[in-house]
Amino acid sequence: MPLHPQMKELMDRRDALGYPTNLEVSVEQARANSIEGRLAIPSDQEPVAEISERTIPGPGGDLPIRIYRPATDGPHSLIMLFHGGGWVVGNLDSEDSMSRGLVNRVNAVLVSVDYRMGPETRFPGAPEDCYAATVWAVEHADELGVDASNLAIAGTSAGGNLSASVAQISRDRGGPVIKHQVLFCPVIDYEFDRPSYLENAEGYGLTRDGMIWFWEQYLGPDADGHNPYASPIRAADLSGLADATVISAQYDPLLDEAADYAAALKAAGNDVTYTEYPGVTHGFNGSFGLLDAAVEACEEASKRILASFAK
Repeated sequence: MPLHPQMKELMDRRDALGYPTNLEVSVEQARANSIEGRLAIPSDQEPVAEISERTIPGPGGDLPIRIYRPATDGPHSLIMLFHGGGWVVGNLDSEDSMSRGLVNRVNAVLVSVDYRMGPETRFPGAPEDCYAATVWAVEHADELGVDASNLAIAGTSAGGNLSASVAQISRDRGGPVIKHQVLFCPVIDYEFDRPSYLENAEGYGLTRDGMIWFWEQYLGPDADGHNPYASPIRAADLSGLADATVISAQYDPLLDEAADYAAALKAAGNDVTYTEYPGVTHGFNGSFGLLDAAVEACEEASKRILASFAK
């Protein structure tokens, strides 16, 4: 289908802001533009009972986190959220709408992780931070007021990549046990020539050249982009992983790798659902109040998380 009218309107508003591409500016300016652009076209923020911020010990020093709490009695389940932004430009505000939405629909405490980013910290700094934060949250379940036996992880784009990576790391290192992983428009493979990369290379927000730039900042000159914790689909064994919900967008360079990963997870015996949302672009799920599909994706993910918790 063509671009959804809501998506077209949002893209027109973003284009009118007139920001240069990340390839044309410094990393610092790319980050500033990302923040300004989000503030210029704000999404809805559903109310939650409490939001607090603190730091926890991380592999590279203090690791900032943000904790969202629902307005219900506990103990609550636990969701770890890893934000998007190409491992370079995101922050704790990047997925504030989605975080609130998941808290309210899953009745969970959600911990959002401000992991170290490239180019200052290269791979595997980000997945190691996200894994460490997940371990910390499980070990501090009483303090958080959560039932850590019901643990889910979620993220968009680079955050979806990190969720897939943490699911594999947790399996490989013997815990914590993750019951569900939600991958919204995830980065899955260090590879730029799948059909969707070529068909959606320009004109839909995230570009092929933009993704190449993100990978360059993340990996640097020395890292192996085909390491399975960077490219989750490259793992030799995909069995025994958390149940997965993979959500993609029709007009996204990453469409095909998301579909390929969902198929590979399913072939390895995991409980997987895959949904391609028509007429929308990369990262659509964060645009609460701007795109109906954003709330629909959150509701789909929440139902899947709850189904895994109920097993």
